[in-house]
Amino acid sequence: MHSFTQFNASATWIKHTVSAACLATGLLMTQAASATTVQFQTVLGDFEVNLYDKTTPETVKNFLAYVNANAYMNTIIHRSEVNFVVQGGGYKYTGAMPLVTIPQNAKVINEPIYSNVRGTIAMAKLGSDANSATNQWFFNLADNAANLDKQNGGFTVFGQVTGNGMAIVDAIAALNRFNMGGALTKIPLRDYTTTDYTNNVAITDKNLMLIQNVVVLNADPDTAATLTPTKNILLNEKKDDGGGSMGLISLLMLGLLALGRKRLLNRA
Repeated sequence: MHSFTQFNASATWIKHTVSAACLATGLLMTQAASATTVQFQTVLGDFEVNLYDKTTPETVKNFLAYVNANAYMNTIIHRSEVNFVVQGGGYKYTGAMPLVTIPQNAKVINEPIYSNVRGTIAMAKLGSDANSATNQWFFNLADNAANLDKQNGGFTVFGQVTGNGMAIVDAIAALNRFNMGGALTKIPLRDYTTTDYTNNVAITDKNLMLIQNVVVLNADPDTAATLTPTKNILLNEKKDDGGGSMGLISLLMLGLLALGRKRLLNRA
């Protein structure tokens, strides 16, 4: 009878220990992202983006360095791909064509934590170097996870559009696109027609998709503690053999079960 009581006590201890481990695991998996809030001020309207400060810290630090230096003032959206992305951060309008390239800071390490789903902002980079992002970024117009989450080490998503901001991004994507050569093969233009293009009508600020500036609205890294961005699971599929975080958690739980069994044997 005494042994049965010891067995119940040990079994109860194991049950509570495993439950606590499972609860801790759940909390880790659902941990909300934190975010500095920035505002994109454009000729089609303003919208807000929350940045993932704590989970993609190097990327956010890199982006905010350009923001705080007003590097994105009077820049343009220079690339628009239908149902894919709109891209900016690379070229500035200084009152006349041609456009001026934005000086680049040091490259930032890749942080492919989150998925390239619709409404997220991610860093553009060179096709041959996963850690080559500098000043250019893009907004995902659709769920591009299958294409971008694994390509070139995964593209770093570092924030998401909030509120009705995607209505403005979609309006940018709806603009007619033109091939102006060089890096501007799919540049979106306002109030510019195919007839204008054929007649080589000069492009001015009235035609460019201008970003007047990107400013910080709230520098608190916890301004959006309720955000729950989608994790990039495609890039980490190869880690499901126990080398990733879930593998470590499984080993921990097995260790707890083994410890409980040892206590049972010692008390028998």
